[in-house]
Amino acid sequence: MPRGDADYSRALARAVHHSTAWLHSLADRPVGPSRTAHDLGAAFGGPLPRQGMPAEEVIDFLARNAEPGLMAMPSGRFFGWVIGGTLPAALASDWLVSAWDQNACFRYATPAAAAIEESAGAWLLELLGLPRESDVGFVTGATMANFTGMAAARWRLLTDAGWDLDRDGLAGAPRIRCYVGRERHDTVDLGLRYLGLGQPTAVAADREGRLIPAALDAALAEGGGPALVCLQAGNVHSGAFDPFPEAIAVARKHGAWVHVDGAFGLWAAAAPGLRHLTSGYGEADSWATDAHKTLNVPYDCGIAIVRDAAALRSAMGLHASYLVHDAEGPGDPFEKVPELSRRARGVPVWAALKSLGGDGVAAQVHGLAAAASDIAAGLAVLDGVEVLNDVGYTQVCVAFGDDHTTRAVTARIIDDGRVWMSGSRWHGRDILRISVSNWQTAGEDVGTAVAAVGSAFAAVRSG
Repeated sequence: MPRGDADYSRALARAVHHSTAWLHSLADRPVGPSRTAHDLGAAFGGPLPRQGMPAEEVIDFLARNAEPGLMAMPSGRFFGWVIGGTLPAALASDWLVSAWDQNACFRYATPAAAAIEESAGAWLLELLGLPRESDVGFVTGATMANFTGMAAARWRLLTDAGWDLDRDGLAGAPRIRCYVGRERHDTVDLGLRYLGLGQPTAVAADREGRLIPAALDAALAEGGGPALVCLQAGNVHSGAFDPFPEAIAVARKHGAWVHVDGAFGLWAAAAPGLRHLTSGYGEADSWATDAHKTLNVPYDCGIAIVRDAAALRSAMGLHASYLVHDAEGPGDPFEKVPELSRRARGVPVWAALKSLGGDGVAAQVHGLAAAASDIAAGLAVLDGVEVLNDVGYTQVCVAFGDDHTTRAVTARIIDDGRVWMSGSRWHGRDILRISVSNWQTAGEDVGTAVAAVGSAFAAVRSG
């Protein structure tokens, strides 16, 4: 028997056993964890042991001691933040990725990983209706997808302004003016900070959080020089989409690069009944999304899409004597992401798309939006419950009168454990925010969600 085979077999068998038990528990277990990180510190901490533990015992120890601190995020009853579940084919393929242990940065060294990711990228462009000449990079999440798209923008804008960013850096470079909607996600600002571009100018938005094109036009007209405009597909509170045709036309008038943050909303383009939400967004220059959210692949997998492949590869690529470049095809994977060593995270995306097909992706996205609409409808008829947003996609925002009551209802829902919904603050009010992102959320989960909110509100009112 080759060295290590028995150890692998025993450890993997235990991992499959515990993973299966965890997945089977999701239907009935309370959604929230029962222990805190502080509580669990003693089990996992202490001095480093002098003697090791057999691999299968390590897996048993992990599963047994971690279980009380696990959030049932893969459950159809989890509605917190914007966190999806994991499709069966995506989960199983991710196990393969770990077993294969490929450093998916070169076409030459890891041709299978490269070919799979290139196919996944081509399918994504087809599915989302984006320019077929675009480069697609698989990054860690939506934050780095935004960063990557905006890094390509920075390189192109400064190059076109006659500045050699690679040689001279940012000191003394022409200032890139950055514009965002007032209700953009904070990770856009974070990406700009990583890039040294500073705080953006916030442009007025409407009641649902959609950027107002006339306000963008006025803001761009106030100055000159390179400009970057960041639009949004899916407001984190309302689910609303910026008016892409009008906003992009304004940006083009002023010579700006347009980036679209579509962490969960980009997928509306794959669903015929929701595609109107993304109308015109294909005229932008770069797009970002997170495959874990709406597509439901395992963490971590963001997707950066850039029409200007030369700008992306110039911003992200490197050349060193020990690296073997594949001169054929669409460039090496490392030229499209801010990493060299990385796992083949595009493989679960390929597996998810292969298992669903285009019709399956459309049905999944439609299902998420329909569940959100059903939850909103169920809550709207309850006396004293306010649904605050137009529910046209996957997000629902709810208030229960004053802030104190809303906070109390949110806390009671979490303590109850039947569902998990996160609080937030929107338009100067504390709210309960419900995000439908899991492929398993179905009619029974919708009923449970409405019942859990209703009973929590009733208990707070009576108490």
